[in-house]
Amino acid sequence: MTKPYIERKFIAVIIDYSIILTIDYNLIVIFGKPAVGNPESYELTGISLFIIVIPWLIFTVCLETFLGSTLGNGIMSLKPVDQKNQNRGLTFIQSFQRHLLDPIDMFFFGLVGYLVMKHNNGLRLGDLWAKTVVVDMKSKNKNESIKTE
Repeated sequence: MTKPYIERKFIAVIIDYSIILTIDYNLIVIFGKPAVGNPESYELTGISLFIIVIPWLIFTVCLETFLGSTLGNGIMSLKPVDQKNQNRGLTFIQSFQRHLLDPIDMFFFGLVGYLVMKHNNGLRLGDLWAKTVVVDMKSKNKNESIKTE
């Protein structure tokens, strides 16, 4: 069985989404228009709204797919891998599935994700869907694996 690394995963998420939200904030200020009735705030409308998806896609899915982990996971020495073949990196689809469910995992300040991980050997909803597991990059125990049923 793999260790759940819940605390390290929590810190990794804070790192990743702090970067993403900071970039998104700046994109909204740069490309947004002053909000109607509140000129101190900005809003994106129409097709420009999708610009805030780009940092999420780059800093989660693309980094995981092409470099093996997000910046936060890398700092915390964690790496998501396929449950059945832990020597293989994630596919784009697996990484997309993992992170598409991040908003649900983070709901109510991460309580949903925490409860799911506590009852599923450290697997988040995204990991369950994508059939992935997060392992320690520095682990000397290469036989560390997870049972899937």
